[in-house]
Amino acid sequence: MSVLLISGSPSQRSRSSALLQSVGERLKERGILVSSLQVKDLSPQALLLADFNHPSVLGATEQVAGAKVIVIATPVYKAAYSGALKVLLDLLPQTAFKGKAVLPLATGGSPHHMLALDYALRPVLQSLGARHILPGIYATDSQVALPPEGGVVIDGEVDRRINEAVQLLLEDYLAEDFSKFGHFKSIPFSQVRCSV
Repeated sequence: MSVLLISGSPSQRSRSSALLQSVGERLKERGILVSSLQVKDLSPQALLLADFNHPSVLGATEQVAGAKVIVIATPVYKAAYSGALKVLLDLLPQTAFKGKAVLPLATGGSPHHMLALDYALRPVLQSLGARHILPGIYATDSQVALPPEGGVVIDGEVDRRINEAVQLLLEDYLAEDFSKFGHFKSIPFSQVRCSV
């Protein structure tokens, strides 16, 4: 099974990308095939002009289509996900996330923006057909430190939540038989019982 890490940060080095990389490293350690897509590396002109046929947009669309699980990270600005991420999501096909599990990650300046995952990003992920949207992980700037000498320092609570999310992905969505999720045996109406 393949996992695509999508970074919606316009910056070269960012806290949201650091969270994303942390998830990716933990998945790789478990033998999961992981690939990356950074919105900042796509053609800005193609994104802003909605050039669906530009090679960078076509390549991004193919990467999304080829993944079973999407982990998407964004900084939060003014209680919403990044504009860079928005333009990419706008260019993806309407069913780009159909049948996929999605783990959303976000970072912001304060805890006041944590609901941006549920109120701004989650509806867009649902509209793209995501099969399962896992509980998101939000971290404040103080919980993800980027020391000047390099590296990243993630707060213990955030680190624990990342571990839980990775474990959930491994157990429920990256299992060998991914097709078993969401499928139930048909039951004849005559056997349906209801109590009031």
